[in-house]
Amino acid sequence: MAGNEHRATAAAILPLVGGAANVTAVTHCMTRLRLGLADRSRVDDAALRALPAVLGVVEDGDSYQIVLGPGKVARVTPEFAALVDESADEGADTRAEAGAVAAAGAAAPPGTPPSSADALASRGAEMRAARRSRNRTPLKLFLRRIADIFVPLIPALIGCGIIAGLGGLLVNLGWAGGLTAALTAVSSGFMALIAVFVGYNTAKEFGGTPVLGGAVAAIIVFPGVAKVEVFGTALVPGQGGVLGALGAAALAAYVERWCRRRVPEAVDVLVTPTLTVLVPGLVTLYGLMYVAGEISAGIGTAADWLLTHTGAFAGFVLGGLFLPLVMLGLHQALIPIHTTLIESQGYTVLLPVLAMAGAGQVGCALAVALRLKRNTSLRKTVRSALPAGVLGVGEPLIYGVSLPLGRPFVTACVGGAAGGGLVGLFSMLGTKVGATAIGPSGWALFPLLAGNRGLGATAAVYGLGLLAGYGVGFAATYLFGFDAATLSELNADTGDGVSAAARASAAAAASAAES
Repeated sequence: MAGNEHRATAAAILPLVGGAANVTAVTHCMTRLRLGLADRSRVDDAALRALPAVLGVVEDGDSYQIVLGPGKVARVTPEFAALVDESADEGADTRAEAGAVAAAGAAAPPGTPPSSADALASRGAEMRAARRSRNRTPLKLFLRRIADIFVPLIPALIGCGIIAGLGGLLVNLGWAGGLTAALTAVSSGFMALIAVFVGYNTAKEFGGTPVLGGAVAAIIVFPGVAKVEVFGTALVPGQGGVLGALGAAALAAYVERWCRRRVPEAVDVLVTPTLTVLVPGLVTLYGLMYVAGEISAGIGTAADWLLTHTGAFAGFVLGGLFLPLVMLGLHQALIPIHTTLIESQGYTVLLPVLAMAGAGQVGCALAVALRLKRNTSLRKTVRSALPAGVLGVGEPLIYGVSLPLGRPFVTACVGGAAGGGLVGLFSMLGTKVGATAIGPSGWALFPLLAGNRGLGATAAVYGLGLLAGYGVGFAATYLFGFDAATLSELNADTGDGVSAAARASAAAAASAAES
């Protein structure tokens, strides 16, 4: 039955994005179905948002993204890809037009009161569009490209992280033996070669041949580099890690593009791959590995120092500012930092602190629902988006509830600051909380927790942080989230007749927030 449900979701989405003929690429990340489209104008955004399974839609550069949530997206994507293959030559245009007409009947009535979920969804969509326009700066476009290198690696990081946690739990229980050794091998294999995968994706993202980027990055993890001396010191296999791999593969893509423009076609198949591997390979050995290694070590030292000496303050600032960073698109700069910490230390101490922003958002939403007791439309939006928010998918709550309301977005940030400050305080006291993978947040992060005091203490500190985020986010929103006039306006009874489309539309004004 589950398979039929996922195929039905895929079948409902396909005509609304213009049919199979309009789909040029199908991939997915942690929560989103990512599509390449031939003609953006053939997409029916409103009808997509009206689908019960859709939590949001996001247009990010050349990628059209449909937020389905963790777990679901991994099951819907292959069904969607199969439908595209099956129906590519079967009159997709007709089906797209029929789907759009059918969905139009589900649209919210034009007379919906301004205090309803539809009005907030519209406001959230406008904010999303404005943010997307502001985010098309060279820096933010570059950060988005960097994020696109690491996002495809998240499923493997999650899977290997959970297996590593299970192995560690067995060791703590005194069950060390052949099974734990096998689990260690399974969980560590990917991390031992992660530089190769980063190199592959980097070359692909920067216009090179992916396998050549992977070949250059593989130099970093090759055991034989120990025989190479730089500045009088032998290199260490893995030195430079993912940052070195990123730099090496980006250089390889540049060299390859340079060769393609200048090398005669008759010898291109021999000369271009050779120079693409040789030149960046030597630069990697005699420069990048050393420099990237120093940067990686510096990141780890800085993160440890920050939380050890200024943990409460640092956690307060990071937890409070993460939602605005997401709004500005600057959170993408943290992805390679997380990955570097995981590679070098086994876990990232920053992610659990940043995850507190989602806890503040959940507390805020609960307060909104309680304060606006008569606003049936908005309360239904909160109820539909809250489970996803508890599991760390915050887009529906951000763009459907807190941000369009204005002041509650600020009080949600206050809740995140409180949770982050508490987790940071425990770091100062000697209990570090880290995550062995990036992507999940909220309650979904518990299986990936790691630290220096054992799983029980780590989970307890993280749980206390979540409770602090919930509580302070709730209290700040309940007490300061609305002035009297706004509260009176929004607390009008909008009735129970708000359509499912309206509720889904409010939840679907989502934008980029993946961590």
